[in-house]
Amino acid sequence: MDIRAAIAAERRELADMLDGLSPRQWDEPTLCAGWRVREVAAHMSLGFRYPLPRMALELVKAGGNLNRMTDRCARKDAAGLSTAQLAAALRDNAHHPWKPPVGGVAAALGHDVVHGLDITVALGLERAVPEERLRVLLGQVTPRTTRFFGADLAGVELRAIDLDWSFGSGTPLSGAAQDLLLLAYGRRLPPGHLQGQARDRYTAV
Repeated sequence: MDIRAAIAAERRELADMLDGLSPRQWDEPTLCAGWRVREVAAHMSLGFRYPLPRMALELVKAGGNLNRMTDRCARKDAAGLSTAQLAAALRDNAHHPWKPPVGGVAAALGHDVVHGLDITVALGLERAVPEERLRVLLGQVTPRTTRFFGADLAGVELRAIDLDWSFGSGTPLSGAAQDLLLLAYGRRLPPGHLQGQARDRYTAV
């Protein structure tokens, strides 16, 4: 699969989804703790809108703490940009070469897909990530990456019900592949997305 083309398609599709949201939905919480839809959308386009010198300055202001920097920038930009501007920032930068500091172009795809799911799953929207994109990202799931994203999957075997994919060992935990991808990225899911004895451990209260 052409990952760059998949990233461009994902960004355009997510921009279309954002354009279709109501004002109320823009202020709904997402799977990113403490962020509404507008903060997640602002964060997704941060790498496009901030040149490297400004990014470095913001990091200095945050005392070198990347999480603090991204949170502050997301909140500030969500307040300062219109919803139309936030959606356009994704669409207009569909082919932007940005990628995270670690993980390369596949990580850039993961960034877009997972944050898109942070929004759509929380809002209960029926958006299915294309299988070829999911397969790329599921292929990147390792014990190292789950630790990086703070996912505690000890003693659990993830089993996709819609793809031939599993990860880990222990008590079976089943769900759609894109929901299990969210678990690997440290998210908790709304009730009804998972099956198995361990489901309550990964379900948001």
